[in-house]
Amino acid sequence: MQALWMLLASLMFAIMGSCVKLATEHDSSLSQVVLFRGLPSVILLLAWARAGRQSIVPRSWKPHFWRNLSGVSSMWLGFFALAHLPLATATSLTYTSPLFIAAWMLGWGGAQRDIVRILSVALGFLGVIAVLRPSIGQDQWLAALLGLASGATAAIAMMQIRQLGRIGEPEWRTVLFFSCAVCLSSVVGLASEGWGDTDLTGYLALTGIGLSGLFGQLAVTRAFGLGSALLTAALQYTTIIFAAILGMAFWQDHLDDMALLGMGLIIAAGLMSIWRTMRESRPAVTSTREKQA
Repeated sequence: MQALWMLLASLMFAIMGSCVKLATEHDSSLSQVVLFRGLPSVILLLAWARAGRQSIVPRSWKPHFWRNLSGVSSMWLGFFALAHLPLATATSLTYTSPLFIAAWMLGWGGAQRDIVRILSVALGFLGVIAVLRPSIGQDQWLAALLGLASGATAAIAMMQIRQLGRIGEPEWRTVLFFSCAVCLSSVVGLASEGWGDTDLTGYLALTGIGLSGLFGQLAVTRAFGLGSALLTAALQYTTIIFAAILGMAFWQDHLDDMALLGMGLIIAAGLMSIWRTMRESRPAVTSTREKQA
């Protein structure tokens, strides 16, 4: 079930990335993109909570604070990288977050330290490099470093999402507070740079960013709250596969043999993590049955 939630999230985020690309092609500003990323989630989730008489008071403020600070920072840094780097380069840098998670688990993860999963994440990132093959010019190092920082802060956000799941915080509330933080951060940008000059297609793409981002965030929050962070991190690489398919369908992108090899590595990394998780779950189930007997 965790894998299915993450695959759904990956598809939604691939659609969101396509909408971001389309919106910026139609002169949408960065602040507009950020605002529309969060606004539909705020409106729909508040309406749903009111209709269902759900409380929006969180179980604990601290995890939400760190999740929102790291998540919003990652979003802005990633969008800056996208604006100043080739799309392939920026995307690969923002997908370094699983490597930061793996490094944390290797050094401080305790019982969660698992060389098989760490290897799967590294294998998946090699696949990302093969698909995207980024190149950084001498005048692009600042944007590249900020893109890498986006990956690092996204890793912090992912671990905080898992912590929120452990304390029983519902996914919709986690997404609601994050979306509110996103909208507040966009107001600062709009105040400084003004409203962008886009057309009807741009506004439709901006709406698509908000809706796909909402469903993607709900799905990834659910996935990280269910179990292994490294399994979820490995499966998020499938976003590249979905994005490649959308790129071929709408932008006539061509995938060469190296790109296809990279996609194969990404799939292998995800399957390796799933296999490892299933192997670990079997002893636990057997032990439970023995105690019940």
